[in-house]
Amino acid sequence: DSLQEPSVLPCAFPNLVVNGSTGIAVGMATNMPPHNLREAVSACQALLADPELPPEAMLDYIKGPDFPTGAIIYGRNGLREAMLTGRGRVVVRARHHIEEIGQRQALIFTEIPYMVNKARLLEKIAELVRDKLIEGIADLRDESDRDGMRIVVECKRDAHPDIVLNHLFKKTQLQDPFHVINLALVDGKPRVLNMKQLLKHYLDHRLEVVRRRAVFDLRKAKDRAHILQGYLKAL
Repeated sequence: DSLQEPSVLPCAFPNLVVNGSTGIAVGMATNMPPHNLREAVSACQALLADPELPPEAMLDYIKGPDFPTGAIIYGRNGLREAMLTGRGRVVVRARHHIEEIGQRQALIFTEIPYMVNKARLLEKIAELVRDKLIEGIADLRDESDRDGMRIVVECKRDAHPDIVLNHLFKKTQLQDPFHVINLALVDGKPRVLNMKQLLKHYLDHRLEVVRRRAVFDLRKAKDRAHILQGYLKAL
């Protein structure tokens, strides 16, 4: 009991918003998506300049979650709801394009939704093809390398790639919802926060850290000044 352990550490940027967080407790859960660092800091600066900004104004700075695995956020309603209320359903779709391989057309997926396991995804597609729940797929392979992800779904000659794609989106995690729940502890109590509230609490914490640092430095400087005044008298 000779030392104290800090319950909260200072951070130079809104860590919770930028990195996201996932946690499950009794009767409650949190599921925060990661966001772009530049956008989050820009929103903080705007909030510092005008603390009375409405929650909707955050949408001008933070366009939405910034998933490290890329992919496309499909639709804006769930996104808006998550930003303004702290809860929402964001639908994420894999990024794809169509290539000609020999006499066949192939769907090439280069980005998949966040927190989707690629190996399990490929297994699921193979199972659906084997059980004839998805028709029109001739071959499936993973051509990912150091340059990035590349999942190749080769279509049969008589199959239409758009129809195959719709089936894949419907039956696999190539289209996957991300359920946003911005639940955080505020003064020891769990609260669901919108984006403005999250950033506001971060800024309050940051101001407290800077104030405490200044008080600490001042106390050290005063102690040093006291010793120097003693030296001055001695001299």
